This record gives sequence, structure tokens and C-alpha cells, in this order.
Amino acid sequence: MRKNVKLTALAAATSALALGLTACGSSSDPSSTKADGGKTDESKPLVIAASPSPHADILNFVKDKLAAKEGLKLEVKEFTDYVLPNTATEQGQVDGNYFQHKPYLDDFNKKNGTNIVPVVNVHLEPLGLYSKKAKALTDIKPGQTIAVPNDTTNEGRALQLLAANNLITLKEGVGTSAKLSDITDKKGLEFKELEAATVPRALNDVDAAVINGNYALEANLAPAKDALILEKAEGNPYANFLAVKKGNQDDPRIQKLAKLLNSDEVKKFIEEKYQGSVTPAFGTPQA
Repeated sequence: MRKNVKLTALAAATSALALGLTACGSSSDPSSTKADGGKTDESKPLVIAASPSPHADILNFVKDKLAAKEGLKLEVKEFTDYVLPNTATEQGQVDGNYFQHKPYLDDFNKKNGTNIVPVVNVHLEPLGLYSKKAKALTDIKPGQTIAVPNDTTNEGRALQLLAANNLITLKEGVGTSAKLSDITDKKGLEFKELEAATVPRALNDVDAAVINGNYALEANLAPAKDALILEKAEGNPYANFLAVKKGNQDDPRIQKLAKLLNSDEVKKFIEEKYQGSVTPAFGTPQA
């Protein structure tokens, strides 16, 4: 998840996005109210920003197989970073997004003054440790280098995964906000902080890397088979969800999409396509 984005690049990208995407308009025959006080035209397509895999894949399954039956016109806009989907949602350039988990959203809202809220959980992508050099966890030795995501929530998540598997020791009680400075015993390991999207490309240059599930899939890694260690699904707070700007939760189109994303058909699609590398995690997001 991108953290150190140059302001000029972000401004340019946001401007380009504003030109390329159509914001939701109002209608003379409204049926619901948007966050900005305008009216929602339910006949217009619902535009959702998403990471390419598995988020866009799941949305496109809904679009192609399920949406028409519910009278929903769905458009999927793919993004390869973790900033613009929320920026576009906040500014009304898209109707919502599907790419993130609650710890990341909470951190993003706090730092950026945005008002994005979750609507419904859909799936979990277990974070994993991968290596082109090590065949087993016991092959990770002192002096070796592990790449980790550099954003606040995913770095903490990565360090907790390593600590749970005795590769490092963390200060007691640091939780998901753990930083490299919170490591009390590196056990001889070195760490390289990288933007999450670039971590898979660094696999040949480091001894191991902690990679987000969606980026692992994009790099043709199969988390259930290729990871040396993988997060446990039970009690995991990192379910990915559909999110909107606060006030738009009751948009009838959003409610239709939320229902479809938690359907038996989507559950079957996730289970059959991803074979445990992505798992259904339906239900209400954590408060």
C-alpha cells in the first residue's frame, strides 16, 4: 500500500483520473440521496474502483453473471495502488471501492481527513512469506534480508506474521501498528522496506519477502502452495470489503452490489478459483 507518494505525482494522477472517470450525477427522477445531498440516478452504472486481483476479478464475475438479474449496471475501474481508489471515492469520481481492509482504511481516513466507510466484508487474502531461495522456514538464517511492505498497517501486519513464527521478537503489546523500531530481537535478520506493490519484484534480490495476497496472485504466486508461512484466517481482522463515502451506504445500487458480493454464487466462485489462496469472509465489517 503506497505511503511515500510524491505530491506532484499524486496530483497529476488525480487530475488524470478526474478527466477519465465519470462522477455519479443527479437525476430529475431521484430515488435516493447521496452524501453530498444530491440525488442518485439508479439507472446509471455503479462505478467501483478495485485492485486487479482478486477484487476486480470478483467484481467482474458479479458484473457478467449476477448483476443483470438485480437490474444493476456495474462498471469496474482497476487501480494498481492503494491511494487513488480512496481519493476517487472521496471526491465522487467513483461510487465506491473494493480493495482494502479496516486497519488500512482507519489509518487512511485519519491521515487524509477522508470519510470512507465499509459496507460489507467479502474476502480475506492471507499475507505470506515467500522466497526464491529458501525451501522451508528453517532455511531463513541470520544475515539474510527480508523485504516487507512500507505502509503503516501492512508493515505491522508483516512483522506480526514474522513474530508469530519466531523469526523476530516484538515489543509486547505493539499490535498491528508495529514498526521496525519495535523489534527487540532481529535474530540476525536484515529488513528492506518497499512499497507493497513492488515487493514481489524484489524476490530475486532478497532472501525472502512478505507479500500481500493480491500482489502475490498478480505475480503468479499461489499463496496456499508457495508461501513459506501464511496468516491464519480464523479471527483475522483483515477482511477486504466494499467501501463508500459516508452517507452513500444506502444507495440502492450499493445495497444490490453488497447483497451479490455476499451471495452463494460469489462464495463458490472464490473457493473454486483461488483454492484457498483467497477465502470468503462475508458479513458486517468490524466497528
